[in-house]
Amino acid sequence: MKGNLKSAVTGLVAMVAAAAIQAAGAIPALAADPVPAVAGDAAPRPAGEQRVQTLDPAKNIGFDQKLGASLPLDATFRDEAGAEVTLGSYFKDKPVILSLAYYRCPMLCGLALQGLASSLKPLQFSIGREFEVVTVSFDPRETPALAKEKKEGFIELYGRPGAERGWHFLTGDAESIRRLTEAVGFRYAWDEETQDYAHATGVILITPDGRVSRYFFGVDYAAKDLRLGLIETAGNKIGSLADRLLLLCYQYDPHTGRYSATALVLVRVASILSALALAAFVVIMVRRERREHAAPGRASA
Repeated sequence: MKGNLKSAVTGLVAMVAAAAIQAAGAIPALAADPVPAVAGDAAPRPAGEQRVQTLDPAKNIGFDQKLGASLPLDATFRDEAGAEVTLGSYFKDKPVILSLAYYRCPMLCGLALQGLASSLKPLQFSIGREFEVVTVSFDPRETPALAKEKKEGFIELYGRPGAERGWHFLTGDAESIRRLTEAVGFRYAWDEETQDYAHATGVILITPDGRVSRYFFGVDYAAKDLRLGLIETAGNKIGSLADRLLLLCYQYDPHTGRYSATALVLVRVASILSALALAAFVVIMVRRERREHAAPGRASA
């Protein structure tokens, strides 16, 4: 009897703990990195990184939103084929979704990239056609070969033809990584205790000319938020008239990283629609009255 009670209590505690973690958005249930980490190589500790013995999440980890800030487009990286590229080569005429991860991450980065690929699936917009995705490793030890392996897995997960030309996986040296992460306000640290990076998760929408436009946080993202964010970031050059009308009702909230309807905007839209409906009613009634007055004259003639 005691054994059964102990098992029940243990199971209940485990369920509560799992629910708490999931509610906090730390680790969504039943998610995993679809691309296994490279076997072997327990890489040495990265040089030149911020290292902390005791992490203070408020100080060491997170995003400092820098809306409107310019990216260092002259910073150099290596693409998944090993070619040297500048960051600016990916910023031409399309908005860019920037994701920061490290490819050996045991859990969170894989979840975030999996969530990004899954969240982009419902969109009518496609990677490489209406927008680009640039994933950059913030671990200077990582190589193009590892980036290539990760790219193959996530392109397969996304499952749309042509995406390989629009989703880029980069690696770089410590200085290029520092310039990029500081430009977008991404704070992370090397944890001596766990021998891993401690970091936040999210994606950043960048305008075609390389300026920070929107931040979305977590490991998965609402299709509505991504669509509206891409439309605004593109300067309304993509999307439909209905999307632009929808943007009259929804505004980006930088505190939550989401688009939400505001009461004032909804009241304004409702007032405009009411005025249009009233004007249409008046026009219809005036035309009807004119027809009724004109009818007897035509009959007597």
